[in-house]
Parts: sequence; structure tokens; C-alpha cells
Amino acid sequence: MITQDRKNSTRQTIAEVREFLGDRLSTSMAVREQHGKDQTWAAGAPPDAVAFVEDTVEVQKIVKICAKHQTPIIAYGTGTSLEGHITAPFGGITVDTSKMNRILAVNAADLDARVEAGVTRKALNVHLRDQGLFFPIDPGADASLGGMAATRASGTNAVRYGTMRENVMSLTAVMANGEIVRTGTRAKKSSAGYDLTRLLVGSEGTLGIITEVGLKLYGIPEAMTAGVCCFPSIEAACNVAIDTIQLGIPVARIELVDEEHIKAINAYSKLELKVAPTLFLEFHGTAAYAREQIESFREIAEGHGVGAFEWAEREEDRQKLWQARHDAFWATRAIAPGKQDVFATDVCVPISRLAECVTATQEDLRSNSLYGPIIGHVGDGNFHVVLFCDPADAAEVGRVKGFYERLIHRAIAMDGTCTGEHGVGSGKIKFMEAEHGKGLAVMRQIKHALDPLNIMNPGKILAL
Repeated sequence: MITQDRKNSTRQTIAEVREFLGDRLSTSMAVREQHGKDQTWAAGAPPDAVAFVEDTVEVQKIVKICAKHQTPIIAYGTGTSLEGHITAPFGGITVDTSKMNRILAVNAADLDARVEAGVTRKALNVHLRDQGLFFPIDPGADASLGGMAATRASGTNAVRYGTMRENVMSLTAVMANGEIVRTGTRAKKSSAGYDLTRLLVGSEGTLGIITEVGLKLYGIPEAMTAGVCCFPSIEAACNVAIDTIQLGIPVARIELVDEEHIKAINAYSKLELKVAPTLFLEFHGTAAYAREQIESFREIAEGHGVGAFEWAEREEDRQKLWQARHDAFWATRAIAPGKQDVFATDVCVPISRLAECVTATQEDLRSNSLYGPIIGHVGDGNFHVVLFCDPADAAEVGRVKGFYERLIHRAIAMDGTCTGEHGVGSGKIKFMEAEHGKGLAVMRQIKHALDPLNIMNPGKILAL
């Protein structure tokens, strides 16, 4: 229940922010609704206003005003998160960082860069291309790098290059008290004090608002060869991925795509892939080294009944293949038009348990008559289930919710996690205790110490 005092304090917050932002503070319902709803099937909740900021100092001013009036504040990048991270269940001010899109420095000799939070990964890679460099973390969507740091994003390249956890060197953040803090340096390693960078990476805006990010860069490989190969079963495809990783073959990407996704991808992206459990993969290096990796992989795959290989060495063919992979969510959505409610969820397990977890998940879907295509970054044990249901069918909605909970608890029971890359947001709060036990109390202590008023993205990660 929102009290009159709360309404008055929110009005005062909006008035004070408008004094220096002017028309860059919007209270339009269309803008507010856009900033309060993501791709989850949760209803979402709009903020009271949206602030389009242009630099760290403006963020600082807004945070100080919100702290004074105890008004919630939610950071927003491009809105591509999938677990209710951007909803405003208690109202407040959403800080949209899309105008903070400057690339501040590129240090080619040291393979690092510093960018504002609103720079997207594609924009950075376009800027870097002429210098022979790239940033490899690729979650599929053209997400902002500040948002990717806040959610500890991952993606198709993680098996080779790691996640945002490994590739963020430093951060600038505005904390809940309005102080601007810079964590980390450009040094490749440090033993100096608490690792505040890693504390903020993955904090989902609940401890502070990230405004600048220092990133590791990599040289563009001489050769990138992508391919697809199909298998007689999901289990066989998973076991090939497991063997590839365990034998140390430095595959850059290795993605599992089940039969249902292949059907959808063929229709949506105009491909003619065989409808069977499939691995999309990519090798990086010199031309000779990439060929050597391919041959090593081929030997493993042939031992598991692989079908024909299709290789894409030309850049346009490689890009078409990976664009089809990234469009898989939209492809499945297009193929099931009668199922209006759809959301993608993810879990991650130790790679040795991957085949077991995926096959058990498929059996759970079949036994409950559910449509839930599976796709995943199986090189690191992470996979996604895209769940569909008819919201008017209460029985089907109940089966989907039951499946979802069993999926999460199955992964945790295998010493895995409720989310490998999507994050917790509001959607997975209830699974945090099962995964972290008494560690959850430590997280609450950190949250209370850094944000005692609970104004930073309240209602996310922790139930306080």
C-alpha cells in the first residue's frame, strides 16, 4: 500500500530531479511502462518517472535526491534482462543510461578499454574493429555493458573467454549514499584489499549504479571457423560437449540446440538444418590451429554417432549462422503463436552432470505435455528452457510453474545454480536460500551496510 506521505515524497523527488534534468525526466505512461517490463511473463511495474542521464555526476545528483526522500531508484540499460530486474514494484525513479554512450579510452597496447555504462557491446566492437581488437562477451542481445556488468552476463563465447566476472577490470559506481566510487585499476592483477569490483559485478543495481566499466580486450583471431553437426540424441550431443571440454580442446563456442529449436530456426532464419539435436560451434586461432582443433573435435564427435558436419568459414556465412542462433528465442515464439505467455529461464550445472540434467529436463517436459525448447552454452554447463503456455489455460499454467520449480531444484541438487547468466532479479529470489544457505544472511548484511534505506533496486536478489 502506497501511503500519502510516500506519494508526497515521490512528487518532491520528481520536482527536484526535473530542476536540473528538464525534459530529460519523463513521466509519460508509455515511457514508464516501457521501462518497467521485460521479456518475462511477470506483469511488470512502471516507475514513477524515467531519468535520461548523460554522465556520472547527474546519476550522483539523482541518487542523493532519492536518498533524501527514500525514493527507490532502478538502473536501466537496454531492457534486455530476463528475470524482472528492471521492474519498479515500489515505484521510484528509473535511471536510463542509454545516453551515457561514450567510449572513454582504448589502450590497445594493454588490451583494455574504459566505457560509459550505456555503450552497447556491438557499438564497442564496431569502434574496436579497425584496431584488430574485440570484446568477446556475447549474450545475444545488444545489451549495454553497464547492464552486462550488473547482471554478470555471459553468452556464447564464455567457454573460451569467460563471463563478465573475468572481463571487468574496474568500475565507477554511484553508491546508495551518493558517493562516487572507482574500483580496481588497469593492472592485470592486484592483492590490495577487498575485491569491490567483483562485489558490484552481478549485484543487479542493488548496491550501486554502475556508470563506467573498464574491460579486457582481445585480438581478433586470424581465423574463425563456425560449424554445425547433429546427433542421434540430446545425450550424445551433451557428451560430445563434455568430452571436448575435458580433453582441453580450446573451442570458442559450443552451443546445444534441440530439435524444437532447429524446426523454429529453419522457419525463422530460412535455413535447412537437419531436425535433430545439434551443436553449433566455433574455433578461433590461426588457420592451421583452427583446422587442428576441428579435426580433434571431429574424432570425438564421430565416437558419438555424429551426422554430417557443415562448416562456415566465410564471414557472412559465419555471421548468418550465429544470428540464427541468437534469434532462437524469437524463432520459437513465432512458431507457437497460440501460446502468448513465454519466458526463457536458465540453470547451470557442473559439466559432468550436464547430460543427466538436460535429459531429465526433457523427460519432465514430455511427461507434463509442455512445449519447452532447450538451448544452451553447454561448454560451461549452462542451458536455457524457453517455456510457453496459454494464459487462459489454468491447468497448463500450473504445469509450467511446477516444471519451472523442479528445473531449478534439479540443478541445485546437482551442485549447480538457479541461474548461470540471466541473474536473480525478482524472478528467482525464492530459490536463493536453497542455493546459498547461511551465505544469504551475509548478502543481506552487505546490502544493509551499503544501502540501509533499501532504495537501490528494491525487491531484487534478496527478500528483505
